[in-house]
Amino acid sequence: MAYGEDGHRGVHTIPEGKSLAVFICWLLGNGCLFGYNSMLTMEDYFVHLFPSYHPVRVITLTYQPFVLVIAAVFAYHEAKVNTRVRNLVGYSLFFLSSLALIILDLATSGRGGIAAFIGVCTVVSVFGVAEGHVEGAMTGDLSLMCPEFIQSFSAGMAASGAITSALRLVTKAAFEKSRDGLRRGAMLFFAASCVFEVLCLVLYAHVFPKLPIVKFYRAKAASEGSLTVAADLAAAGLQRHPKLSAEDDPAIPERLSNKQLLMLNMDYALDMFLIYLLTLSIFPGFLAEDLESHSLGSWYALVLIATYNSSDLVGRYVPLMESVKVTSRRRLLAMVLARYLLLPAFYCAARYGGESWTIVLVSALGLSNGYLTVCVLTEAPKPYKGPEKNALGNLLVFCLLAGICLGAVLDWLWLIGKGW
Repeated sequence: MAYGEDGHRGVHTIPEGKSLAVFICWLLGNGCLFGYNSMLTMEDYFVHLFPSYHPVRVITLTYQPFVLVIAAVFAYHEAKVNTRVRNLVGYSLFFLSSLALIILDLATSGRGGIAAFIGVCTVVSVFGVAEGHVEGAMTGDLSLMCPEFIQSFSAGMAASGAITSALRLVTKAAFEKSRDGLRRGAMLFFAASCVFEVLCLVLYAHVFPKLPIVKFYRAKAASEGSLTVAADLAAAGLQRHPKLSAEDDPAIPERLSNKQLLMLNMDYALDMFLIYLLTLSIFPGFLAEDLESHSLGSWYALVLIATYNSSDLVGRYVPLMESVKVTSRRRLLAMVLARYLLLPAFYCAARYGGESWTIVLVSALGLSNGYLTVCVLTEAPKPYKGPEKNALGNLLVFCLLAGICLGAVLDWLWLIGKGW
């Protein structure tokens, strides 16, 4: 396969490897949240170990500030950051954190207590640092490629929740009547997370950068002045002379600054913030602790979490049908704002409705979350060059994480307001 002097093929040549690249993006998105979702899905185990500490809420609230701070630092400096190193560090931390949970449980023999809880929170903070490395880096990197890649990565993130929920239902059914069943299920989850993160490391380091279509898009971005793809191009065997800026090479148009990109895409940024502010105000804390069941017993919280995760996954595939994908910026913002009608709906369901109404609302919450996320992430980067797409991807992820963090705080304040 011949590449031109600028490192990419002629405009009439269709790069190969798209289907495999889409699948790897899905796996990498899965790995970005598999460990953390395993902890959330095992909420009944942590509630059993730490009944006095509200572990689901504390885990969420501990996790989010670390993600937000790391993502903010990288969003500010994204133009000079080695994306390859950033992702490899992130996936390595995911693996080490999952391994640390196993070691911690073995060291404490599955007993609770404040020391063990502090250890769990410490591991959660490392998970947060890892996601702060990976989510923005992968979103920015894939934004400069075809929209199917970012859609698949986003779907993979949702799939991690659906997969862990399905596995949790299976392990609960298998181990519910056995002695130490909760602990066995937890160890199975954390071991699976370790294996999966190693797989993601290998795929990202040795397979993904060598796919022809990936080399094509990264070489194109490099020709437009992007420095963030240099290490991945080198790993793929494409050595390039870096073009530092428009001043060094007049053929490269000067890119928009992060501030200019943010101002031009303020509606998209607001979309991402508001989508996840609402979602985290409700999920997982409100669903995990504040709704009592009259018939499903201890299965109720698991069913709600599984319902949300599966509907979120479905929602991220709906935009693949162009006929139902919203591309209008005004319509997207209107749909994001209309989604806040779910707040009074959840309140009424919790106060007056039954389990079935709550499950329906959880489905709507997840479906709308996934659908709107993919619509924004695939539409926003389209008008821009490679370096600007990478920067915008990082900025949108920061806004997403800011919404998650504030939503988790509001959920905590709601708990305090109840008298905890």
